[in-house]
Amino acid sequence: MDAQVLLVDDEELIRQSVEAFFQSEGIAILTAASGEECLEHLEDGFRGVILMDVMMPDMNGWDTIRKIVESDLYDGNIIVMLTALGVPDNKMEGIQQYVTDYLTKPFNPDELMEILQYYFGLLNALKPAHG
Repeated sequence: MDAQVLLVDDEELIRQSVEAFFQSEGIAILTAASGEECLEHLEDGFRGVILMDVMMPDMNGWDTIRKIVESDLYDGNIIVMLTALGVPDNKMEGIQQYVTDYLTKPFNPDELMEILQYYFGLLNALKPAHG
């Protein structure tokens, strides 16, 4: 499977456990400990599903999404918020159209897999046909 996932979370334990789970499922995953690191991966050409934490120091998830959009790095990506916040806060104002889904921690790994498979299918359908 050529679908990719980028996990953006400042908590090392979460990055490690999600990375181990995805690797066991045969899914390519990159991790970023900050919004800045996320932007670097996107500038390097990452395209796929971005699992974005909301509460991070320095640049939170909402600010990171704003930077992604401002930097014209949104196309080819699907952003899924993965957060301990039960409901989106008002900082999501103005960027909600860029957030495809909102999952709360702790999450069920099987449900996360199902959701990712669905979004991988959407991304593959959106890819231009090579002819």
